[in-house]
This record gives sequence, C-alpha cells and structure tokens, in this order.
Amino acid sequence: MQNLGQKVIYQIYPKSFYDANGDGIGDLRGIIEKIDYIKKLNVDMIWFNPFYVSPQNDNGYDIANYREIDPLFGTMADFEELQAKLADIGVGVMLDMVLNHCSTEHEWFKKALAGDEKYRKFFYLRPGKPDGSLPNNWQSKFGGPAWSKFGDTDLYYLHLYDPTQADLDWHNPEVRKELEDVVNFWRGKGVRGFRFDVINVIGKSEDLVDSTDPTEEKTLYTDTPVVHDYLKELNRTTFGQDEDSITVGEMSSTTIPNSVRYTNPKEKELSMVFTFHHLKVDYKDGEKWTKTPFDFMKLKGLLSSWQTGMTEGGGWNAVFWNNHDQPWALNRFGDPVHYREKSAEMLAATIHFLRGTPFIYQGEELGMVNPDYQSMDEYVDVECKNAYQELLDKGMSEDEAFAIIKAKSRDNSRVPMHWDDSKYAGFSQVKPWLLPTHQDEINVKKELAEGEVFAFYQKLIALRKQEAVISAGGFREILPDDQQVFAYVRELDGEKLVVFNNFYGKEAVVSVPSDLQECGQVLLDNYQRELSCLPSELSLRPYESLAFRI
Repeated sequence: MQNLGQKVIYQIYPKSFYDANGDGIGDLRGIIEKIDYIKKLNVDMIWFNPFYVSPQNDNGYDIANYREIDPLFGTMADFEELQAKLADIGVGVMLDMVLNHCSTEHEWFKKALAGDEKYRKFFYLRPGKPDGSLPNNWQSKFGGPAWSKFGDTDLYYLHLYDPTQADLDWHNPEVRKELEDVVNFWRGKGVRGFRFDVINVIGKSEDLVDSTDPTEEKTLYTDTPVVHDYLKELNRTTFGQDEDSITVGEMSSTTIPNSVRYTNPKEKELSMVFTFHHLKVDYKDGEKWTKTPFDFMKLKGLLSSWQTGMTEGGGWNAVFWNNHDQPWALNRFGDPVHYREKSAEMLAATIHFLRGTPFIYQGEELGMVNPDYQSMDEYVDVECKNAYQELLDKGMSEDEAFAIIKAKSRDNSRVPMHWDDSKYAGFSQVKPWLLPTHQDEINVKKELAEGEVFAFYQKLIALRKQEAVISAGGFREILPDDQQVFAYVRELDGEKLVVFNNFYGKEAVVSVPSDLQECGQVLLDNYQRELSCLPSELSLRPYESLAFRI
C-alpha cells in the first residue's frame, strides 16, 4: 500500500512547459530537457495533461486515439525516454484518462456513423421526441443542448461537453472492456498513476429523462450509485493489480459521503479525489464569469468540512489551489502586487500542511501570476471568448467584460512556463501559442538565484516526507470564527502541529486556545520567526504562515 500522505504530485501542462523543437508549442522532448529542474523540487510523481492523438477542440480532452502520442507533442519513443529518465530520479508518471467521452474523430464513433451496430452501442444514441424535439432537455456543460444530430440518421448522440466529445455508454460491457484495455496498455508501459477526468458522470441512466431545473439535472448523471460499481470493476481489472498504483478522480459537483466511498481503501475504488467547491468562493451568486472578492469564511468552512468529513470517513483528498482550468490562486486569494512572495508561501503552506496529497501546478512554485493582457485578441481559450460575448450580450461594457475575463480565464494559468526573462520567457525561440508576461520579474533563472518561493516549496515537500504528523495526522480546525486567519491542528500520537495562516495583507492578532499554549518549536514560518512557546495572544504579520510543533 502506498503512503499517500507522503506523496507530492506535480502537474505539467505539456503544451506550456518547454518547446524543444521550435514550433511555439511545448512537447515531450522539452520536458526531458528540464528533468534537472523537476529533480530539484523532489516531487514523487508528475501528472501530465493529455498528449494523445486529438483534434484539440478541448485541449486534448477530446481523444481520437488513446494509445498514440499526438505528433504535436512527439513520439512514443519520446514518451518512453521521458518515463525512463523520470524513473531514474525516482519520479513516477500519472496519465490523464478521459473515459467519459471520446472524440467524434475516434474510430469507434466513425464506425458507428458508418452503420456498424456494435459501435452504435458504444454511444447514447436516441431518437427525437414525437414532436420533433431533442431526446431530452439536458444542457451541455459547455453551453447549448447536450444532443447533436448523429450523421444523416434520425438519431441524436449525447455529449455532456463539446459536440465533438461523444459520451460513451458505460452500460455496455464492451465499452468498459475497451476502456480497461486502454488503462492496461499504459500499465504495460510501466505507468502507475492515473487521473480520471470527470469520472463521476459515467453513471448516466439508460432512461434519459427530462430534468426539471439545472440543479436537479446534474443529479440525473452525477454521482449515481452505479459509478461506484464501475470504479470497483475498473480497479479490479486494471490498476488495482498494482501495489504501487496512485489514482485520482476528478469529481464534478460531488459530495463528502460519495467522495469517502470513492477513496476509502476498503471500497477498492480510487486513491483520492479532486473536488472544486473551495475554488468557487469568488463566484458571485454561483456564477463563474463575475468579479467579486473571495468569501474567506466560506473558503475556510469548505476546506475544514472536507478535511473533517474525509478524515472521519477514512477517505482521502487531493489538495490543491491551481491547475490548467483555474486562474492563479495567487491572484484570487493572495496579493500579487504588494505581497507576492509572502502570499504565495502562505497559500502553499495552507494546502501542504493539510491532510491529503498535495498537487503543485507548474509555475506555482515560482509564484506565477495572471498575465497582463490588454485585449481579447491575446486570449486563445474558446470558453473565455464565448463568455466575453455573452457578457456583452447581457449589456455589460467592453471594459467591464474584459476585466472579468482577465480575472477568470483558464488561459491565465496556461501561459508558457517562465524559464528566463527573454522575450518569450525562455519557453521557445519563436512566438509561442500563448504569450508570457511578467517574465522579467518572475522566472526560473531569477527564482533559483535569488528568490524565496521555490525554496519554500522545497521545504514543504521535504517536511511532508519527514514528519508523520503531516503525512498521517488527523485534522481539527481552531479559531473557526476568525475573519482573517485559517488555523488548524494536525495531531498524531500526542504530537501536535498548530498551523496559523493569515489570509490578508494586514496584521492579525489571534487568541491561542489554552490547550495549545505550550512550548515547542517552529517547524516552518515564511518570515523565519523564532518562537519557543505559543503565547495566549499571537500576532501574525501580513500573509504570515506559522507551523508550530508541540
């Protein structure tokens, strides 16, 4: 059994990591060339976003061939070399498995279109209603109806996401067998990590009834009981046969009880889950495309309730702030202007001292921030371009709409990695697919020479491997009503680690609970504070993070 609490996983978005062949797009050889940098961090595994053959309508999450590397990123030989070189430094590989849907360019869909009955049963094909309307009223998560015409037939196919991403019908045992074969193909190449994309929506009913409202609609295809059955089967027939496997499920709109079941080792489903509730606390009225300060008390409550609930149920969290679908957390929950380093470190400590397996997204360890684009022409992501138009259609001014895009676009974190301060940030010799900004101030070369954020991450990673109270301790929130500080205790076998995180750029004074007013040692502090005992009143500097062991 893996000790998941000691692991730290680094996420690489291949398109934006390093361009080795000079086409403006990151590739596998680029990652090989940066192995020494990865080694410095001392992470255990790298999750790679998809690099399979794909039309790239959804940045590779529309897969046309699960077993081949897209020439955009390199060759299978490149992948095998990359995996071997990572193994040499003790780093495993986690691949993205997009098994809810496949590209309409996939041979399965093409054969279905050509009339092959076997492959027609791979998809949710339904006739329209007698009145000529769509099979049901479900909406795509990318906007518009979740149904498109199936060729020149009188049928429609279901796509919960883009029309080029056709949902696979998991009720069909042959579909499940094909997808198991995909996982086993990569297991055969020595891959031991798998991240399963939107895996809790695979349990759609065969009877696709109309929904009554958007909230109820999600429950018709999310976290349905059969998902647990499918995951148990997938575990048994694939990765569950490997003692050293690590799996994470991306769970859309999930719950604590379901996530406990997905991840409790007794259930034999997954190692851990990604959940996103804490990353929606700066959504006004639940709407992403809005600009509003984050709700700190809500953030605290969500982090704490998930920690507590998963601990009590024997489940396991993947803990994170950033990924390829989120703007930088530093812009959302920190201060990138006045306290960039300190707020980056505070956010890192908040996550890394929690119970779970931390994920670090490329560039987070440098304290990277949202790019400073001046026009919509500089953005690439279709989601934010559509959102911009929708905001204008609602009557918003161009300036107001653009301010929201600047804050919320997924392109914010997809900018090329900053390796140095040159024109294209050392990412490429030619104009990259997405332009970097701020590389004169924030880049690897400068950070390793004189910065403090990367070194702070190195300490957090080392402590997780050294300190059992971090990797295996329980969780208890303290000071739940404090409007400025998120504080908690990790405890194991009588040892306590008390963590205070000041989420604001002003001093905070907290009353330390009497049972914690003891002597001990500072395990880590982003201001290098010296303290021998916890006092009754503790003053925290702007964005200070203090971890004290007693």
